[in-house]
Amino acid sequence: MPLANGPVGRAGEEHCVIGSVATALRNGQSVRTLPITAFHRPETGWEIYAPHVAHEIGTACDAASPAFAHDLAVWQLSHGLAPSGIMDGVTFLAMKLVWDARRPFEAASLKGCPGPPDPDHLARVPPAQSYGGKVMYLRPRALAAYERMLAAARSESPAVQSDARLMTVFSAFRSPADDDARCLAEGNCQGMVRASCSAHRTGLAIDLDLGTAPGETIGSADDVNRLFISRGQAYRWMVANAGRFGFVNYAFEPWHWEWTGEAP
Repeated sequence: MPLANGPVGRAGEEHCVIGSVATALRNGQSVRTLPITAFHRPETGWEIYAPHVAHEIGTACDAASPAFAHDLAVWQLSHGLAPSGIMDGVTFLAMKLVWDARRPFEAASLKGCPGPPDPDHLARVPPAQSYGGKVMYLRPRALAAYERMLAAARSESPAVQSDARLMTVFSAFRSPADDDARCLAEGNCQGMVRASCSAHRTGLAIDLDLGTAPGETIGSADDVNRLFISRGQAYRWMVANAGRFGFVNYAFEPWHWEWTGEAP
């Protein structure tokens, strides 16, 4: 399974054959079999997170390649882990914590749920950039950063060029009252589906249409939908390039991105 379907990492074909074959085989199996609980929901395999993993360790090599194991070992060593070159539960959790640390909302919410911005100071997402023309708002600078990123994606990604719906916004600012109503209605206020303290209350978070699996609804947290998105060119472009515009991903939700240019 190629981890880099587009500009996710860096490596040439010659590099990908350097390293331990035995370790490579273990990684090739674990990508679909490793038990994961890092996101508080049991998962099997880390294929959904493969684009993030590849970008994190700086490789474009397949999980089953010797060079992937080599590049993972380098990352492990630099983060105080035994450099086994094997993706195991400890390594995945360490990587997840690194990703979380890049989200200002994650740190802010540990001190209490951030308050929402003044609605009068928010800017409307243009109808052409919203999913189905839905009325949504963001902080002005976050919206400007998103528009720059969208323009770059439409210039650089063939997938986004060919489908005008890709990377449109389907959720932006949500007031605390709206979030409370949503999570209570669905009976899952602190689960993976809804959270009463959501990054969307900051006006800095956006959910983007990066594709939807057949039979699924947009933003569905079903594994089949998340895997479908993670295999898509639009998501892989985002993983490789969103940082240029100040956006970071909440890795459990491929569609969810947060702008880091202002404090939550």
